[in-house]
Amino acid sequence: MDAFLIKAAQLIAAFALLVIIHEFGHYIFARMFGIKVEKFYLFFDPWFSLVKWRPKKKATKDTVDNRATWRDTEYGIGWLPLGGYVKIAGMIDESMDKEQMSKPAQPWEFRSKPAWQRLLVMVAGVLMNFILAIIIYAGIAWYWGEKYIEYRDAKEGMEYAQSAKEIGFRDGDIPLLADGEEMYASDPSSLLKMVEAKTVTVLRDGRDSVEIAIPENFIFRVNDDKGFFTYRLPVVVDNTVSGEPADKAGLKTGDRIRTINGEPASTYTDFTRLLAENGGKEIELGIVRDGHPADIAITPTEGGKIGIQLRPITDIYPVHVKRYGLLESIPKGWENGTGKLSAYVSSMKYVATAEGAKSLGGFGAIGNMFPDRWSWISFWEITAFLSVALAFMNILPIPALDGGHIMFLLYEIISRRKPSEKFMEYAQICGMAFLFILLLYANGNDLYRFFLK
Repeated sequence: MDAFLIKAAQLIAAFALLVIIHEFGHYIFARMFGIKVEKFYLFFDPWFSLVKWRPKKKATKDTVDNRATWRDTEYGIGWLPLGGYVKIAGMIDESMDKEQMSKPAQPWEFRSKPAWQRLLVMVAGVLMNFILAIIIYAGIAWYWGEKYIEYRDAKEGMEYAQSAKEIGFRDGDIPLLADGEEMYASDPSSLLKMVEAKTVTVLRDGRDSVEIAIPENFIFRVNDDKGFFTYRLPVVVDNTVSGEPADKAGLKTGDRIRTINGEPASTYTDFTRLLAENGGKEIELGIVRDGHPADIAITPTEGGKIGIQLRPITDIYPVHVKRYGLLESIPKGWENGTGKLSAYVSSMKYVATAEGAKSLGGFGAIGNMFPDRWSWISFWEITAFLSVALAFMNILPIPALDGGHIMFLLYEIISRRKPSEKFMEYAQICGMAFLFILLLYANGNDLYRFFLK
C-alpha cells in the first residue's frame, strides 16, 4: 500500500506541474495579446471545485475601457484529476459555450484576434512543455551530472525480463552489440536500439560471444514486462544490524555471499528468493572474505531476513561521472530533450499496429513508471520525459487537442478562409468523443493487465 501511495503521489505531483505549465503557456500568450481568460484551472471542475479564487476588480483605466486583465480570471483547482484548462473568451473549446459564441464578437475575445496571434496562443502550451523538459534535463545535468555503469564493467551482467529470456537471453549476459554497433550505457537510446535491432550480441559466462535474434515487434513484449533488463546486484554486506542473525553469525562488512546451501545466491534476486524459501531454518552461507572462501551457519528469521544492509551497486562497480557547469548544462538539456522527443516519435510508429494498440496504457501505466520509493532524480527524469510526451501528443492534429486548433488555424492562414463556427463545434465534439474513447480504452488496458494477465 505504501508503494502504491508513493507512486500515486509522484504521478499527481508530476501531472499537476505539467498541466500548470501547459495551461500557463496558453494563458500568458492570451494575456499578451489582450485576450480575456475567464478561468485557469488545475484539474477539471464539473459541478464543483475544491478551491477557487476570483481577484477583486479595481477601478482602473482598463476597467473603464473594458479591457481584459488578469483580474477577469477565476483561478482554481478542480476535483477530477484528468487534466486542466484555461477558458479563453470567444474560443470554441471543451466548454462548448454556445451562448457566448452566439453574441457579437468583442475586441478582447479570441475570435476577434488575427490568425497569427491565435496560432501562437495555441502553440504556447506545447512549447512550454518542451521548454520545461529542457530545463529539467539541464537541471539534472547541472545538479547530478551523468552517472552510469558501463555494461562491460558490470561483471555479474544483467537480469532479463521473461520476454527476453524466451528469445534466448540469460541472466548474467552482458550486452555488447546491436546489429554490429557497440552498445554503451552512456547512450540514452541504447535500450531502444537493442529492442529494435535484428540481432544483439552478448558476452556470456565472461568468455563466449553469443548472437541473439530479435523478433519483429519485440518492443511490445518488453513493454508488457515493464523493461528489458536491469543490472544484477551482487550480494556484498555493507552493514549488519546489531542482534540480528547476520550479526550473531559473524558476518562482516565486505563479505560477499556466493551460495546458500550450495545453490548460487550471488545476486540479490537469487539471494532473497532462497532466504524466503528457508525462513526459520538453519542454512549455510558460502561467502568470500578478503579473497578467501568460507562457510557460515546462520538461521534466517521466519520472514527470510538475516539483518544486513547491502552495498550499493555504485560502490561495487566503477561509476562514470560527467559533471556539467551551469552554462554547459543548457546544451545538454537541449540534447536530452530533443533526443527523448526523437525516440518517442520513432516509437509511435508501433502504435498503429495491433500489438501497439494492446500496449497502450492509461494512468496506471504512467504511475508504474515511477519507483516505489521516492527518488528526486527519478521523479525529475520521468517528469521531463512525460513533458516531452505531453508536448508531442498535444501537437497531433486531432480536434479538441491543441494540434487540431493549430491545423485549422494553419488552414485559415494559408487559404485566407476561416472555418465556420458550426464546423468548429462539430469538429470539437468529434475530437472530444475520440479522446474520451481513447481514454477509456487505454485505462481499460491497465485494468485488464492488472486483473487478468
